[in-house]
Amino acid sequence: MKIAVLDSYSVTPGDLDWSPLFRLADQVELYPRTAPQEIVPRLQGARIAISNKCVIGEAVLAACPDLEYIALTATGTDRIDLEACRRHGVKVANVPGYSTYSVAQHTFALLLEIANGTARRAASVRDGHWQLNVPACYGIQPHLELYGLTFGILGYGAIGQAAARIAQGFGMKVLAHTRTVKPEYTGQGVEFVGLDELLARADVVSLHCPATPETKGIIGPEALAKMKPGAILLNTARGALVNEEAVAEAVKSGRLFWYAADTTVSEPLPPDSPLRQAENILITPHIAWTTTAALQRLAREVCENVAAFLAGESRNIVNG
Repeated sequence: MKIAVLDSYSVTPGDLDWSPLFRLADQVELYPRTAPQEIVPRLQGARIAISNKCVIGEAVLAACPDLEYIALTATGTDRIDLEACRRHGVKVANVPGYSTYSVAQHTFALLLEIANGTARRAASVRDGHWQLNVPACYGIQPHLELYGLTFGILGYGAIGQAAARIAQGFGMKVLAHTRTVKPEYTGQGVEFVGLDELLARADVVSLHCPATPETKGIIGPEALAKMKPGAILLNTARGALVNEEAVAEAVKSGRLFWYAADTTVSEPLPPDSPLRQAENILITPHIAWTTTAALQRLAREVCENVAAFLAGESRNIVNG
């Protein structure tokens, strides 16, 4: 049996233990990265595909009749056509929750860099400056105290809830907008409001929802116009949630104080991206999920998903 790992670069850093995967099949092919035109050739004869970034839809499935199962090394499923997989009898499994705490932590790493400018101040000290004697080129700004500010969360899943708890630890008031307010949310100290109210009241808006047809581009010119002037926008969810040109323009105009993100519409960030053309924009290279602890959980869960499939069990199947 053949297992094809289409983008092993995303799951093989350091010394993570993937040996269980090799015990499950007599043929495991690891490809660091797979270009779109390489997906079909590499999946020929494969019963199982393991993927993170590759787009798999109708054309790929039709050309790979041996494929029965796709194990995602991710929680999000937006790169897989789940309906097409269902039509072709291909099961798809994800790994929910493996990076919840890591992504929530990174959200606040971005916010704290904006609030305190730690890296910029440390750079100035290395270059011989101290306290107020720092040239303007370092971009030093006054410290921002988070206590008492309002933290607005768009999307209240596991990561959104973890971010809420951290915000409360800083003494921030937390608002949230979510499609369904579940009974278990009661008593968490979070106020649930409509999107327009959240945008108008929040000093910091943090995106934690999936990219769906309903949410793609949800932060565009109209939403930005409704935000509190001088607010901060954080995105550790999906690049497609924002209109990057509109966000860059809002930062340039001062409508937004800062935009910080760990994900962009196109990755890597293109040289001509509008996000490269404005100050007060902080982008990290989609690494919030890559703490060692999160990756160890991911490796273990993917192997257990595959083992369950081979045993005829359903585990983390997302397409019925």
